[in-house]
Order: sequence, then structure tokens, then C-alpha cells
Amino acid sequence: MESALVDVFDMKCPSRAVMEHLSSRWGVLIQIMLLREGTMRFSELRRAIGGVSEKMLAQTLQALERDGIVRRVVHPVIPPHVDYSLTDLGTDAATVVTALFDLIAGRWDEFERAQVAYDERKK
Repeated sequence: MESALVDVFDMKCPSRAVMEHLSSRWGVLIQIMLLREGTMRFSELRRAIGGVSEKMLAQTLQALERDGIVRRVVHPVIPPHVDYSLTDLGTDAATVVTALFDLIAGRWDEFERAQVAYDERKK
């Protein structure tokens, strides 16, 4: 698909699914907070991400792998050993999402003041 044909606002455009995978809660935590630091095994990812079920983690990793964000390497040993890491595309995506996280962290007091002001107006 040519980039001129990509329209994340069109619900039928396949790019929308990639956007959803990259920006989902679990997708962001996997790519930004964990795999950006290096290769990890499934069990390490599961322990590191509080609140994620095994099923949701597996589904998220599969989606990110399909999108070219995550690389999955199965080592032929018993028991099976599977490593996950970011691809070059995943590293680029992580850089962009990290900028958003940095904005949130750097200006958190403004976000918090806005939320408090909004909540006060709604009372």
C-alpha cells in the first residue's frame, strides 16, 4: 500500500490496525518500556508488565510481530526458549512514542492541573 493511500481515519484502512497495535496500552509498554532496553523472554515480559494476562501478552506480541515491530526468535532447545526484541522499524516507532512519554512526564503538572480544573467545573 502506497503511503498516499494510507488513511488511519478510514476504518477499512489496514494502517488503522497498526496504529491501534502501536498505541495500545500493552503494545506501548512492550515496545517502549521493555524491549527498547534489549531482548527479553516471554516470562520476563510477563513479570515486568503488571496486570497483563498471558493471553493478552501473547496476542499483543503476535500483532506487533506481524506489523514488523517485534522480532521473535525460537531457539531449538528443550524446554523451548523464545526471545523477543525490537526490529529496526520497532526501534523507530519506540523513538516516536518515547517522545510522547517524555512530553507527558516533563509537563505532568500541567496535565494534572487541567484534570483538577476540569473535575472542579463538573461538580
